[in-house]
Amino acid sequence: MSEPTALHTVLASASLATALRQQANTSDVRFSFAEVSPVHKAFAPMVRQQAYDLSELAVVTCLQAIAYERPVVMLPIVVASRFQRGCLITRRQHDVVSPQALAGKRIGVRSYTQTTGMWIRAHLLEDYGVTADSMRWLTRDPAHVEQYRDPSFVEHDTTGKSLVHLLRDGDIDAAIFGNDLPDDDAFAPVFPDARGSDLQWWQRHGFVPINHMMVASRETCHRHPAAIREAYRLMKTVVQQTAAPAGQPRMTLAGFRQLGAPLAWIIDACVEQRLLPRKLSFEEVFGPAEKLLEGLID
Repeated sequence: MSEPTALHTVLASASLATALRQQANTSDVRFSFAEVSPVHKAFAPMVRQQAYDLSELAVVTCLQAIAYERPVVMLPIVVASRFQRGCLITRRQHDVVSPQALAGKRIGVRSYTQTTGMWIRAHLLEDYGVTADSMRWLTRDPAHVEQYRDPSFVEHDTTGKSLVHLLRDGDIDAAIFGNDLPDDDAFAPVFPDARGSDLQWWQRHGFVPINHMMVASRETCHRHPAAIREAYRLMKTVVQQTAAPAGQPRMTLAGFRQLGAPLAWIIDACVEQRLLPRKLSFEEVFGPAEKLLEGLID
């Protein structure tokens, strides 16, 4: 009997990783999980060097990697979603008290391409008509995809301060955070009733804002297509087994059909915000995965 194929994998969710290990006990693949914290530090090595066989990857980075022909294959698996409006904060003692007041202001974000930033800008436009280019964006990190260039209304901070310190010191008017959202009474959310608005958005659109997908190295897909197919089958099984009950927000998704409308929405938002050089087709986004996963398509 041949040895199972080991797949060097990055997946931040401990519960999903544990479930995958259990599923793989009777499979022809094994997941060798790399410890990368925070998980976004795995994204640039993945799209630039194919550092892993499988990796979690922010959805904006996924789409940019496809647009700029990086050697990754996006799989129809969502491993992380989140309601986003609460991630935009300002100083509590500050005159920016509403989203409409952000036009002409300076907003800090780790990177202009950060997926949480994309969602915040999309919500500002959809809810209040505030466009991305009406604000000045101050960033700390470059894009994971090297070929991408920030728009003219984005500048890179050179002070070396953290976003928290930039906001506290008044260098910026508001800031976007992800899992590092500070728990500090000095700061307040910009969106009023962020949770209520998020739930209304989910009810209207039918999905929770997607943060991270799974991608495979193109080289691994060529060398071990059967292993990637089996890994996808296992991941889809785990996602379906751990799904939220019907009628509740789902933070994970699996399958081409389930992702068609959400990705179309995200692509339009990315084009509007100048995160993509052009609108991508469904064939460009999922064509390689459909070919690889033929027979496993929902």
